[in-house]
Amino acid sequence: MTDEETVPLNLKIDAAGSGSKLEKHAIVCPTIGSIDVYVQGSRGSPNEVVIMTVHDLGCNHEMYQEFVDHPKMVPIRDRTVWVHVEVPGQGIDAKDLPSEYQFPTMQMIGEDLICVLDQLKIKEVVCFGEGAGANILARFAMAHISRVLGICLLHTTGTTAGLFESLKDKMISWKLDTMGMNSSAENYLILHRFGSTQFSKARDKEELKSIVEGYQETLHNKINSKNLKYFVDAFLKRTNIAETVKNLKCPVLLVTGQLSVFNDTTRGLHQAILKTCEDKAKVEFIEVANVGNVLEEQPEKMAESFQYFLQGLGLVSSVPMHNVHKMMRNRTMSMEDYDKPMRERNNSLCGTPPAYPEMLSPPTPTLSSPSNDIPMDRPLIED
Repeated sequence: MTDEETVPLNLKIDAAGSGSKLEKHAIVCPTIGSIDVYVQGSRGSPNEVVIMTVHDLGCNHEMYQEFVDHPKMVPIRDRTVWVHVEVPGQGIDAKDLPSEYQFPTMQMIGEDLICVLDQLKIKEVVCFGEGAGANILARFAMAHISRVLGICLLHTTGTTAGLFESLKDKMISWKLDTMGMNSSAENYLILHRFGSTQFSKARDKEELKSIVEGYQETLHNKINSKNLKYFVDAFLKRTNIAETVKNLKCPVLLVTGQLSVFNDTTRGLHQAILKTCEDKAKVEFIEVANVGNVLEEQPEKMAESFQYFLQGLGLVSSVPMHNVHKMMRNRTMSMEDYDKPMRERNNSLCGTPPAYPEMLSPPTPTLSSPSNDIPMDRPLIED
């Protein structure tokens, strides 16, 4: 078997009738073995912007594929390539992992993802992950500093599992192993992803109910519960990355829903990063009001926040900014130059100011911080 095998897949057609190209690759890594990687978008541009994702528990690459094809994401999608990594055994209709297979730790997965970049000949990436996937990508970014331009982490926990979480996860893992998908495991995974099993405070209860029902159908009919048990175990046994975030050198965007079960842990990781980072302006925190899962319940706000983050990195700067009528553009730059990473653009255009207006930088909080060196969290994003 070669290190990389490629299988073209059918196009995913969005509501506007346009499709985003999707191609499946089998990437062989030295520690975690063979993994499926889905490349969404067309490669070949000399200034390609690559976003690498890793999914959450009970999910697969499709959770990001739908977000990327959202109408609000189309301008970004058309200027980027998305590389969706699937954790071993977590794909749709996946077969049981071999009995002799030793499921990797979160750290092993994060470190081995460099093989995806090397085998696909990708120089640098922006990372985008949720939940367990965000934890894995944070580890990747710390292990391979020179290959990461920035990282967007949704509902991330940086600490080890507490006693209550540990006991609960062990029970869920045991039930998945002995009973397959069951009501207890299902409720746990819904709570993990959406912050609650009751949605009386949801902005659009009917829409969210439909999303959750779709997730339940996937859990019961498309996800291999035995393989999922291994992923849950790995997440349960995760090590504390909050103690090593000093190695996170790239710009960071942390996002959480107000109702997410990981709201407090995301805030905790934010504070841990601020305490050790050299440039606090590179670390941003966004909380979206009245939602448990930002990606599912408020994809428009997630798309807007991610666009600003990318443009702050000097990427996709030719995409018009939301709610801004005029852009200050340098007339000497082509559209291709606008879409170059900032550090590459600055090397080729010495002395040229950034091609995006300063209003792209998130507003400075008006409240003073309890500590002079740790700024307050950004305010809630509300409807």
